[in-house]
Amino acid sequence: MMQTAHKRKSQQKMSVRLAIWWHQWIMRWRRHPFSALMRLLSTLCMLITIFVLLEVVVDILIKGIPNLTPELFSINYSSQNQSLLPALVNTFIITALALLVAVPLGVGGAVYLSEYAHRGSILVRSVRLTAETLAGIPSIIYGLFGMMFFVITLKIGLSLLAGALTLSLMILPLILRTTEEALLSVPDGYREGSYGIGAGKLRTVWRIVLPPAAPGILAGVVLSIGRIVGETAALLFTAGTVAQLPKGLLSSGRTLAVHMYVLSGEGLHIGSAYATAAVLLVFVTVMNGLSALISRKIVKE
Repeated sequence: MMQTAHKRKSQQKMSVRLAIWWHQWIMRWRRHPFSALMRLLSTLCMLITIFVLLEVVVDILIKGIPNLTPELFSINYSSQNQSLLPALVNTFIITALALLVAVPLGVGGAVYLSEYAHRGSILVRSVRLTAETLAGIPSIIYGLFGMMFFVITLKIGLSLLAGALTLSLMILPLILRTTEEALLSVPDGYREGSYGIGAGKLRTVWRIVLPPAAPGILAGVVLSIGRIVGETAALLFTAGTVAQLPKGLLSSGRTLAVHMYVLSGEGLHIGSAYATAAVLLVFVTVMNGLSALISRKIVKE
């Protein structure tokens, strides 16, 4: 009886809330019909986006998790186990190398453009235009460039190093632009206050400007990680498709995305391809979570 009464009260409260919401929406529609219509359309767009995203994630998890078997995490790849462990290790290595090259260059270049160069100069406008143009170039172009320059000209060969260097060039414009926008979003009053108490340029940038801009910088890094782990075209021409654990940076290897592409292209191991997609989804989620955690710690400090 107590549970039934509690359920009735909950239903009554929900009905009252819905009635209040409906009344407010009707009043808003009568007073400002265009604003109410735009709000309704924005809400529908948000719901459709969330629905599509959840549908993709749920479909991958439903079809991928049942195919996650111990054989998929074997040390050596074979036609019997389709192990994704070598691809997972290669993904970690290529991601770390690409970020190790691109993040210092991108952040350093953005600091120069926003803090040292004249903000309205031709150099700044030219670099921004170039970065935005390079960010929109298809990845296959980077793959062809990496093959011609790193693989053939520098004679690195099909290797993890060549793939990482190619991906670092691909994500460099993204990190540069996001970092610059994050630095420009910091109010100039912070800089003026730092100069007013006698701090120099370097100390102002390092202690005053960079900490508030850290969340925006990490957002660019997260987007770069997503582009790295999801890349296939550029790596096919530079890193190769060898499905074994690497013996060094000059060894050829495939990432999770390339592994999933090869398996789905063969058409014989679709279940393993879905399992790889599930692992890739978890990998990206973990990386995003770690970046968010680091961002919160930096902001608190």
